[in-house]
Amino acid sequence: MKSKFNFKKLVSVLAALFLIFNVISCQRDEDVAADDLPQEELTKITLNVKDIAAGTNKEYSYIIGSGAPVIPVTDGKSYEVTTTFWNGSDDVTKEIKDAKDEHFLIFDFPKSTVNLTRLDDKTSTGKLGKVGLKTKWDVVKAVGSSSPLLKLTLIHDPASANESQNGTAWGSVSGGETDAEATFGLTN
Repeated sequence: MKSKFNFKKLVSVLAALFLIFNVISCQRDEDVAADDLPQEELTKITLNVKDIAAGTNKEYSYIIGSGAPVIPVTDGKSYEVTTTFWNGSDDVTKEIKDAKDEHFLIFDFPKSTVNLTRLDDKTSTGKLGKVGLKTKWDVVKAVGSSSPLLKLTLIHDPASANESQNGTAWGSVSGGETDAEATFGLTN
């Protein structure tokens, strides 16, 4: 008597279903092609930190998935900070500016006291407000407790955004997804 159960077909169907499930679950909720800057394309985030009084600049680069570079800042000083996003050696900040209605940066200083002002011009100010690509940091206390840091988060397509301080973070959103996240250490 011939069995109606075909084990090879069952394994093939299960393998196909498994593959389809993994492909779908690895994508965002919305169509990835619609995202102007998929998170997989960001490899580095650079902060150009200018000491306003001294007029000196220094760059600090966070490579996605690596350790946190440390930025020395001084209590009572002000700094102008420009954020740049990279895909390999290509500066992709223009793509964020082109989609300024869909991006917003959150600056979180959980172990420091830093007052932040967004200085974006019209090229990086959209319907959500100023993206945060250019900011001014007024450092009140760089080292509030051990291991101070800046957690920088680029949000894509939030429903709403608010530039004001929310706890230790400057900026908050509702909805959206994280395009990139970087951690920079701070020292005095």
